[in-house]
Amino acid sequence: MRIATWNVNSIKQRLDHLATFVRSADPDVVCLQELKCVDEAFPRSEVEALGYNVVTHGQKAYNGVAILSKRPLEDVRRGLPGDEGDEQARYLEGVISTATGAVRVASIYLPNGNPIGTPKFDYKLAWMDRLRVHARSLLALEEPLVLCGDYNVIPQPEDAYDPAAWSNDALFQPESRAKFRELLNLGLVDAVRACSDQPGLYSFWDYQAGAFQRNNGIRIDHLLLSAQAQDRLRTASIRKEVRGWDKPSDHVPVIVDLDIE
Repeated sequence: MRIATWNVNSIKQRLDHLATFVRSADPDVVCLQELKCVDEAFPRSEVEALGYNVVTHGQKAYNGVAILSKRPLEDVRRGLPGDEGDEQARYLEGVISTATGAVRVASIYLPNGNPIGTPKFDYKLAWMDRLRVHARSLLALEEPLVLCGDYNVIPQPEDAYDPAAWSNDALFQPESRAKFRELLNLGLVDAVRACSDQPGLYSFWDYQAGAFQRNNGIRIDHLLLSAQAQDRLRTASIRKEVRGWDKPSDHVPVIVDLDIE
């Protein structure tokens, strides 16, 4: 089973890119973030024509997440538990049944949190606390679990081309990184780092100042695996070439292959 995560930065603007990507990479599941549209405006028929079942949790002009799956999605959850008043569309979860058992997948668009010292940063940290609590409950199910998405967290200095440039950014604050470590400490595994400690592995490059051409990037798009998923992990990869396409998203797809049929 091939599972991909991708912040498309507007599904309407990147629909052709999505089609090109899925035809070349042939993922079984694609978790999308930053759709920037309500559910009714999502190009459902076009994506279904690519061979996918579609579930969405959209929001006008901002946020929005989706899961595309070649197999039907069951037990769908829209929204992260823990705050009934949270109207931001940032979390979507579903279960995919296979010949060898079920796989639970989530598409996550974690808050950016900038600028620090404001309610936006407080919201980010509180959201991460809610995610940790929910992840703990999911891990208790003892099933293959893949928490995919744009986490808006640079875990370690080696996950940035120029760590010092991010010292005042919410993505690299000690509090953000500590809460990411708390997630990992539940027993989750960062799929990319489980497969490679190579430097220069990034998933985001800013549009400004030729960042992509200089590989001045950061790694903020992650797939976190439960022990049952890690046991089935074959490979993880970052599709850097997608950032070089015409009018690209500033993020690229990140992929894991699991030994699940």
